[in-house]
Amino acid sequence: MAVAEEKYNRRRLRGSYITTVVSISLVLFMLGLLGLIILHAQKLSDYVKENIGFSIIMKDNVKEAGIIQLQKVLDATPYVKSTEYITKEQAAEEFAKELGEDFTSFLGYNPLLPTIEVRFKAEYANNDSLTIIKDKILDNSNVKEVWYQESLVDVVNKNVRKIGIIILGFSGLLLIISIALINNTIRLSVYSKRFLIRSMQLVGATRHFISKPFILKGIVQGIIGAMVAIVLLGGIVYISQREVPELVNLQEIDLYLSLFGIVILLGIIITWLSNYFAVRKYIKIKSENLYF
Repeated sequence: MAVAEEKYNRRRLRGSYITTVVSISLVLFMLGLLGLIILHAQKLSDYVKENIGFSIIMKDNVKEAGIIQLQKVLDATPYVKSTEYITKEQAAEEFAKELGEDFTSFLGYNPLLPTIEVRFKAEYANNDSLTIIKDKILDNSNVKEVWYQESLVDVVNKNVRKIGIIILGFSGLLLIISIALINNTIRLSVYSKRFLIRSMQLVGATRHFISKPFILKGIVQGIIGAMVAIVLLGGIVYISQREVPELVNLQEIDLYLSLFGIVILLGIIITWLSNYFAVRKYIKIKSENLYF
């Protein structure tokens, strides 16, 4: 009978351990998935901002050397990500492709002007910064006009701010729920060992001695749960890259490694704190309350 009861208790403990790890893994996976969404949302917003059209239209009589010099000056500024010089001939070819016919033969000349297409870094892609940059560029005597869609820039920035606030609020809510779920799971696990804690107290074990194995076990559970969550997240990344190849351009290995490190750190911190406070509760609890 004693052997059967011991086997039953072992199965129960093993089942409790697995249940705790699975719960931690799923919660950390959800947090990591939210982190992936935030990373992609930020990269996507930067990608959109950095591809807003900004055209510097040069005067017709400007020599190519003057245009190239301006392009080099722009490339050296901290706010420009890239520039592209488009000659009159290249502009005519692109426009002819869009029209489906050669308009220069019909008109007898090429009315298009050489331009420099500029792409700004995301932090400068707002109307306030672009207005200042535009005024500086117009001071150049070789520049005829600067064109960009001010309304589009404004709409993009407003939408990015709204989405950012929504994601931030949802992240905070999910983090609170996740901590609560992991904490409750661990508290239930410690609750099942409350009589063992009391027995250790009765034989003179100190608070530190009682707490240490629970905390170490919790940290191990947190690490295992985090590793399982990382494997699941890696699978999500692989599938997303296979289904949407364009996402590869928005991804950076360093950001993924940082995210996975945060997942492991959260697993350790949450399980450590949850075990610490749960064990402390049952160390302080009165004997008559152990049955409730």
